[in-house]
Amino acid sequence: MTKLFALCRLLAMSLLLQSAAHAAAPFARSSAPGFYRFMLGGYEITALNDGTLELPVDQFLTNTTPQKVDDVLAEDYLQSPLETSYNAFLINTGAKLILIDTGAGNIFGPRLGRLAANMKASGYAPSQVDEIYITHMHADHIGGLTTDGDMRFSNAIVRVNRGELDYWLSEANMAKAPEGNRGDQKGSYRRAMTIMEPYIRAGRVRPFDGNQELSPGIHAYQSAGHTPGHVGYMIESQGSRLMVVGDIVHVAAIQFEDPTVTVSFDSNSPLAEQERIKEFTRIAKDKILFAAAHVPFPGLGHLQTDKDGFRWIPLNYSAGK
Repeated sequence: MTKLFALCRLLAMSLLLQSAAHAAAPFARSSAPGFYRFMLGGYEITALNDGTLELPVDQFLTNTTPQKVDDVLAEDYLQSPLETSYNAFLINTGAKLILIDTGAGNIFGPRLGRLAANMKASGYAPSQVDEIYITHMHADHIGGLTTDGDMRFSNAIVRVNRGELDYWLSEANMAKAPEGNRGDQKGSYRRAMTIMEPYIRAGRVRPFDGNQELSPGIHAYQSAGHTPGHVGYMIESQGSRLMVVGDIVHVAAIQFEDPTVTVSFDSNSPLAEQERIKEFTRIAKDKILFAAAHVPFPGLGHLQTDKDGFRWIPLNYSAGK
């Protein structure tokens, strides 16, 4: 009986120690790598997350009031500062690997700049990218092009709307701009010039004009307003379509319901509002899947008209095949 009691006591102590060890495990504090993959006809699309950043959206949304913004966010259990996604999209056509936008790189701190790591986790390397299509030249969309002044995508050709490129590389435009780093401010010009410089020097920047097919099934279309040369991209394969819309929307909880709400760093807010409503209407009417840079990752879904605005329907999650 004494031996049995001793064995039971040892077993109890062992179980207690195991329980304590598990309870003392550190918090992981991170999610899985930020990529999501699906097929669009014969093309493989990989949504890539560059990270998130908390933004004071109640302060930079315009054509509304901070109180209205706070009230609408609260309806969705959100608040400002709002953790906001930064997304890019990789298209494997079978013949080319094409990246739309590159994220922010190391410009806005450690919570961004994760695109290259997430690309590698998804099975691709930056050196495999053949072409990069830019929606516009704000730093959070082109910052990932370089690392410490060197080309991160060493084998890629960069395609940019000519009007957008000329606008941000203009010393005259920069001279007239106010100081600052947002929207049409001096810092935005300086960043664009610095980021693009190694690709320009290497002869890897190829501007395009207007609405144009850049690769079989991938058309650029004019979408000016947020910036003067802002573009979106329509991707079509085997009857399926995806619109990559860039920055026509920044805060999903606010601007789908009320697309008249604008942002303070639009180059032309009335034009941006007009373009947002036009594109949202087309997406809803034609039932087009669309992808957005700042809609919560993976930034993919559909729209339906709803009263004076639109209802956002996220893409149903799939684990793949």
